[in-house]
Amino acid sequence: MEEHLKGLNAMQREAAIHMNGPILIVAGAGAGKTKTITHRILNLIKNGISPDKILAVTFTNKAAKEMRERIISEIKKHIKGQDSVPFVSTFHSLGVYIIKENAHILGLTRHFTILDDSDSTTLIKESLKELGIDPKQYDPRKIKNIISREKGKFTHLKDYEEKVYDYLSKLVAQVWALYEKKKAKENSLDFDDLLLKATKLLKEKEEIRKIYQEKWEYIHIDEYQDTNEVQYLMSRLLSEKNKNICVVGDADQNIYSWRGANLKNILSFEKDYGKETKIILLEENYRSTQNILEAANEVIKKNVYRPDKNLFTKNKTGEKIGLYEALDENDEADFVATKILELLDKITDVPLKGVSQADEPRGSARSTDLDSDPSKVASIILSDVAILYRANFQSRALEEALLRYNIPYQVLGVKFFERKEIKDTLAYLRCALNPESLSEIKRIINFPVRGIGKVTLIKLFSGEKENLPIKVKIKIDNFYKILEEIKEKIKSSKASEVIRFAVKKSGIETELSTGTEEDMERLENIKELVTLALKYDNSKDGLGIEKLLEDASLASDQDSMMIAENKKTETNAVKLMTVHASKGLEFKYIFTTGLEDGLFPHRRNNESKNGEDKEEERRLFYVAITRAREKLFLSFANFRTIFGSRQINAPSEFISDIPSDILEKEGEEGGIKTIYI
Repeated sequence: MEEHLKGLNAMQREAAIHMNGPILIVAGAGAGKTKTITHRILNLIKNGISPDKILAVTFTNKAAKEMRERIISEIKKHIKGQDSVPFVSTFHSLGVYIIKENAHILGLTRHFTILDDSDSTTLIKESLKELGIDPKQYDPRKIKNIISREKGKFTHLKDYEEKVYDYLSKLVAQVWALYEKKKAKENSLDFDDLLLKATKLLKEKEEIRKIYQEKWEYIHIDEYQDTNEVQYLMSRLLSEKNKNICVVGDADQNIYSWRGANLKNILSFEKDYGKETKIILLEENYRSTQNILEAANEVIKKNVYRPDKNLFTKNKTGEKIGLYEALDENDEADFVATKILELLDKITDVPLKGVSQADEPRGSARSTDLDSDPSKVASIILSDVAILYRANFQSRALEEALLRYNIPYQVLGVKFFERKEIKDTLAYLRCALNPESLSEIKRIINFPVRGIGKVTLIKLFSGEKENLPIKVKIKIDNFYKILEEIKEKIKSSKASEVIRFAVKKSGIETELSTGTEEDMERLENIKELVTLALKYDNSKDGLGIEKLLEDASLASDQDSMMIAENKKTETNAVKLMTVHASKGLEFKYIFTTGLEDGLFPHRRNNESKNGEDKEEERRLFYVAITRAREKLFLSFANFRTIFGSRQINAPSEFISDIPSDILEKEGEEGGIKTIYI
């Protein structure tokens, strides 16, 4: 066997050595799909395919970073003197790349601003007001979500305007039209535009389509089950000439239909690409114990919309799955917290008793030296533990219990790039490159305070600057002078140096240095941004800052956790997250909470789920189970207070799907238990 294929099992190896034509790799949870894709790409290069001809696309920056690093590592190990690497990115980053190269066709500059969720919502809100509609009557977020869903279906404004049929759809069309005008004026795009406009270029401009078809002859799409209509079309357009497309996915992990992910994309792959399509099943799991996999297989086999597969492993049988029946959500949270302490004592023989964290921030670990503080040994193990829940509101009781027992924790979902101080700093950089971005200008022109009020802004944005008092005009000119200086710095300096300069020149550093303790914490976060920027320092001519801004705009919840884990104060903590946010992650110990009928599987009031909806809830539970490597705990509460109303609950039907011989009840050791009500 060739050296670069060693370490692969038979099915992984078969996928890796496949060269030409379409291939579908159905990869079960923990079956080594990233390893398989990496070695497939390596094999292509070993067989004479230039890395420049290879494209690999996935969904999060975290996944793209991991894949890129693995590919580079394998190339260095097996191919001497090979400097170039394949193009590895997320779908949205790929969209940005195509749009930047063709910005003039779209009436944009290459320094267009990517609006985040809150910026988009603000423009929608402004559009509603311009139409004389009270935003309290029609939620801007709801309208934004409707527009986003339509764009995900590759629907353009003109298409939507032709099918309006009631007052709401007519209103959405009017808001959408104003929203597009506002973005055009600001030289900005939202997330959905990055896919929609790039795909539109590929579809409608044959000369552009040919460029990228010739550029990337071999295409790899990860997490194919999560693609929506636009991503599906983009993949087809890029691969239609050479047909060398490799997609990897698992129908059992399709959990994003509410974002537009279309399960039929993976189920219909063979139909779409013809009989020459090769299909390979990766069923050997390297992550979990046999008991965990047995539970997962028994749960998911009830679904109909899936290719038949059965995960197996050579790992140990492992412990049984723990099941706790709680009185209410507080009892459930108390069980989770005390069980975590029990696990720590069991693993390390070092109890956490007496370790106080009263003065420390939520989610942080103690900052004493690792070698001198034995309790720190226990806290390191905390990073092996995750608590999952179906809905965000469930975290409250869990957080209270963790605080009560002095257990450090981190809630996944609070994005690093959404913190005010980070957004303010990045806004200075964006405005320096794109001074047409009025939303960003509005954000920072009076931060730090410069005495520029709302009335002044209205006149400035209306082209009435000359009518302003001389002192105000000087303030505005000084602000734009700062942006010019930052722009010049971007052209000539490293990314980390640019951020230091911008923070100092803008006055942010002085503002936060002389403020409250909370301000000092914000300044620490900006310093972390400088640290993060170091990895962009090798790029020249301002491309480092461009890439940093792009990555910041497209960061996901998991990417935020990746940033946080570079900070020792936040690494050693239990992770709390929704099951959706846990996809792609794994932990030794998983607590899946709230397994009650109506909560998990989730059911909203007056909502009737069809067969596919019910199957998605089952797939979501399957994802929760397969995050665990060594031990899985399940829990449900007989009573739970939801929206102020105490409800009686039946256990989730999912629990009964797990064979009783691999379940064991928790909390029946006897003794008195304190219930917090």
